[in-house]
Amino acid sequence: MDKPEYRSVGKSVRKKDSLQLLLGKPVYTEDIAPDALVVKLLRSPHANAMVKTIDTSKAKKVPGVVDVYTWEDVPDQRFSNAGQTYPETSPYDRLIIDRHVRFVGDVVAIVAAENEKAAQTALSRIKVEYDVLEPVLDFRTAKDNPVLVHPEDNWHMLCDLGGDNTRNLVGTTSDAGGDIEAVLADCDVVLERTYHTKAYNQAMMETFRTFTQLDRYGRLHVISSTQIVYHVRRILSHALGIPKSRIRVEKPRIGGGFGAKQTAVSEVYPAFVTMKTGRPALCVFSRKESQTCGSPRHEMEIKIRLGANNDGRIRALGVATLSNSGAYGEHGWATVGLTGHKSIPLYTGSLEAFKFDANVVYTNMQPSGAYRGFGATQGQFAVESAVNELAAKLGRDPVELREQNMVREGMAMPAYFGEVANACALDRCMQHCSDMFGWKDKFPVRDMGNGKVRAAGVAMSMQGSGISGIDVGSVTVKLNDDGGYMLLIAAADMGTGCDTILAQMVAEHMECPVDAVSVFGADTDASPYDSGSYASSTTYVTGMAVEKACTQLKERLCAIAAEELGCDAAELRFEGGCVRHEATGRTVSLSEIAAKSQCNCRLAPEATAQHSSPVSPPPYMVGMVEIELDRETGVVEVLDYAAVVDCGIPINPALARIQVEGGIVQGIGHTLMEDVTRTPKGAIRESSLFTYRLPTRLDTGRINVEFEHSYEPTGPFGAKSIGEIVINTPGPALAQAIYRATGVWHRELPILPEHILLAKPKE
Repeated sequence: MDKPEYRSVGKSVRKKDSLQLLLGKPVYTEDIAPDALVVKLLRSPHANAMVKTIDTSKAKKVPGVVDVYTWEDVPDQRFSNAGQTYPETSPYDRLIIDRHVRFVGDVVAIVAAENEKAAQTALSRIKVEYDVLEPVLDFRTAKDNPVLVHPEDNWHMLCDLGGDNTRNLVGTTSDAGGDIEAVLADCDVVLERTYHTKAYNQAMMETFRTFTQLDRYGRLHVISSTQIVYHVRRILSHALGIPKSRIRVEKPRIGGGFGAKQTAVSEVYPAFVTMKTGRPALCVFSRKESQTCGSPRHEMEIKIRLGANNDGRIRALGVATLSNSGAYGEHGWATVGLTGHKSIPLYTGSLEAFKFDANVVYTNMQPSGAYRGFGATQGQFAVESAVNELAAKLGRDPVELREQNMVREGMAMPAYFGEVANACALDRCMQHCSDMFGWKDKFPVRDMGNGKVRAAGVAMSMQGSGISGIDVGSVTVKLNDDGGYMLLIAAADMGTGCDTILAQMVAEHMECPVDAVSVFGADTDASPYDSGSYASSTTYVTGMAVEKACTQLKERLCAIAAEELGCDAAELRFEGGCVRHEATGRTVSLSEIAAKSQCNCRLAPEATAQHSSPVSPPPYMVGMVEIELDRETGVVEVLDYAAVVDCGIPINPALARIQVEGGIVQGIGHTLMEDVTRTPKGAIRESSLFTYRLPTRLDTGRINVEFEHSYEPTGPFGAKSIGEIVINTPGPALAQAIYRATGVWHRELPILPEHILLAKPKE
């Protein structure tokens, strides 16, 4: 469809914070935090153990040490670190410090000191005696294992989601439509495959960090690099046992999150120190802590059953997922649902039956959390790889096979809660990407000589736009004295540009330049409630709150102008820079309205609106990759990656393009480089960026991104989300390209050169 013409929306407007970043201004947590106590954490060297004794006497005598806290000093009140809307779907399974440590890196003691040197010295002088217990390190054997990760009596969940700590179960879920067994029995071809993805780390440049202090009223003031200011307030209230009204949480500029900061990883420790000492405190995680004690993607094993006819019609699809939540249950149940609900519906066009089952288990490993893609990444690697395997088995072009079976606009999606694809340009994305990439020319395998071969792969993806029926976005828009506007939000801009995008929407509605809109956020004392920046929700959900608030504000401005003109507000029309009386042509400028509102006026020139959507319209994407593989070394070079995305109407095309490019790079890293391995005792080996290899611009070849527009009727200006879908296609597309080059299917990520060299063709 043709994209509508707007003044501000659809334009590549410069980001609101770009100049501050380019000029090196202090904008991050550590930049703006005043002098504070240094908070450091002593961590367990064991995957499963009880603290028998802990001697902190020598540590407390170190000059500069203020205090050392252990499990005996903290409240016996379990809570969840998950940044989710209340009631959280994650179990309440944490203490600030627990005598029972459950993974290598679990917190044993908190040190508060005047400086870094004193804190580090104190850590080395704490003496701990452990009763080492047998750990559960294989998530495939965790369910109903005699070793319990959480044997405590006060473990509990707020929702009945199948969680049972006596069985090492965080939760279970299932969904089905049609008789899958009968349909599979009637299919010409049935593939049964198992795929495995590891616990990838977000590896954002700014590690976890939080500053806390008591304000002049004795309230806990938290400044943290977080995506979820309101959820952090609730989490701290539960953990510390103080009312939410006594806590203020704000976020400065975030140096990357990718979902990691949807979990309150660092906040509770300095907050506890401040409440105990009355002094400001700062906790900054080292890179090692972020890599080994953060909240990475959930490791998953996914079993696929795929049934089709010889003509390529995909008739049945079964997905069974086992997810490794690690030592704690943050986001475990919520994440695993997307492995089925965001992969099976891609083939709505032909499916007669589907089945989805999932279990999330505890192990004595680093706890997992939210990561861009949030389960859809793992599920789509499995499903899209299985479809590519089906294409190979049938001798079909995988693009044509998808065109035969894909979801199309107007279709109801039973495996996606029955939602209708009101805006779906997936078919056009596939055609556009094929033409742009040159699929017909690049899909055939080409021997380049010297042991090198070129091949190509394809995958498609869908995601969502917020969590339907749950996520809430709120904004306040108010008129400034000079006729400009202030936008107050609690959504967290973590480099995604939501401050700019939401300001563009205000500018469009209020018919003013984007520079006339100032943005403030996010602060629980001033910003209206917002669930936070996750689940691809901000543009779609909070954007609709902007639309509602601006509509209300126009009505309010007309009402104030009516008092000035001595007429009825219904006789007036808002015209951007003024309000006009339609009959006489008389006008009142915005600055005059602002002045009027400050003297003998009963109406404030501002509006607050909230939005929650009963649906979560999916964006769609197609990705195609060309690689050159060296058969003598196993090294894969990415030559060309083409992607076409349907995110409805892009509000800011430049920022949308950057989102896509960044997600593709992350997906390439997941597939070809980033690896997580553990010692026999459960310690993570890749504890730095020297050992956890990330892709650079030199590793990603040419990336070409374009868009196909659809118009989502429930979204602002027809927009859907884009933040998460962009990471999902590289895994299956690269796995197919590697198969084409070698004849071997790799069903575990990452696919490293040594895996390619050692692998032999097999079914």
